[in-house]
Amino acid sequence: MTVSSCSPVSVTSRPVPISAAADSDDQPNPHSTLMVVSFYRFADFPDHANLRKPLKELCEELRVSGGIILAPEGINGSICGTRDSVEKVLAVIESDSRLKGLRKIESPVSPEEEAIHHGHTSSSPLAAGEDAPFRWDHVRVKLKKEIVTLGMPAVSPIEKVGKYVKPREWNALISDPDTVVIDVRNNYETRIGKFKGAVDPCTAAFRDFPSWVDDQFELPEVENLKQQSIDSSGLKTESPESKKAPRVAMYCTGGIRCEKATSFLLQKGFEEVYHLEGGILKYLEEVPQPESLWEGECFVFDKRVSVEHGLAPGTFKLCYGCKQPVSDADMETPEWEHGVTCPYCYSSKSEEEKERARARKRQFEACGILGGPDKGRRSTSKEEVSAKKKSYNLSTSS
Repeated sequence: MTVSSCSPVSVTSRPVPISAAADSDDQPNPHSTLMVVSFYRFADFPDHANLRKPLKELCEELRVSGGIILAPEGINGSICGTRDSVEKVLAVIESDSRLKGLRKIESPVSPEEEAIHHGHTSSSPLAAGEDAPFRWDHVRVKLKKEIVTLGMPAVSPIEKVGKYVKPREWNALISDPDTVVIDVRNNYETRIGKFKGAVDPCTAAFRDFPSWVDDQFELPEVENLKQQSIDSSGLKTESPESKKAPRVAMYCTGGIRCEKATSFLLQKGFEEVYHLEGGILKYLEEVPQPESLWEGECFVFDKRVSVEHGLAPGTFKLCYGCKQPVSDADMETPEWEHGVTCPYCYSSKSEEEKERARARKRQFEACGILGGPDKGRRSTSKEEVSAKKKSYNLSTSS
């Protein structure tokens, strides 16, 4: 079966498990070494709002940064901090029996990012970059209707999901010509990397995925999938017009979107539905590059922007005009203006929006936040900061 795809892809060391601790003097001190952990769990969680305040206060006390979403269907988050601090936060979350058994993925933190984390102070007037999706030394705990937005309340991963496939077994599944491999992520993510031969739905948001499935497969609902008729002998037989759903293998960044996507396909009548356990991140962590079928880099929703095999930091940066990844080549184009626009958003931004972005950038620079909104580290020179503030105030008052 042929499924249309919108466009081709443009084309370190292994992390230590969360529970592991350094056992030699040569390894970094686990008390000071940073780690990033992405986690989620679907659960029946109607009183989720009660966890917001104590969880936020705990993260702030431990200087754990990132973002956490709480919803009636469970929890989803990505946090950064020292190993001890992160493990304390996760332990508190899992102390609720409904959230026990979080699906977790740990990633390393680069020396530059670690310097930003430890060098930033809470007195910085603009925190760590207001427009960044993941800000060091700042945590957001949000209440939402869903932990990942599909907009279909009837789809419940708590009830049923596809079959999990281990990263080491993934290559064999997606190399089978009878398997339709679908990338469940959005177009700005698939643009910088995807699995070889995967179908790209070209969705702008995850909530667009169901309509793409309906357009591509045109299958009847699950209760009508197997049309049956009575032959002359009185036995039920399969109708010749019955449509057989293809075998589908799906993947996303860390696995959470596939939980809902596979549940949706099963509800639609698909029988063979598989998804990559731990998502792309776990695959890049476990599968050696020479054996890998991954092409490009993987977009991540934090300061790293993208990662490569071994979860090493990637080469892409973030446009703070549209939050899309940009390459070195993108930053050489006339449409690129740091902190303002890139080739992917230049034409959609009004002059008023661009000027507001420029003003915000000047404010970051005047307050001594190194690198603007993409870095968030306060300058170490008080004299330099004072001079910049004075210069900025004079320029804005004139």
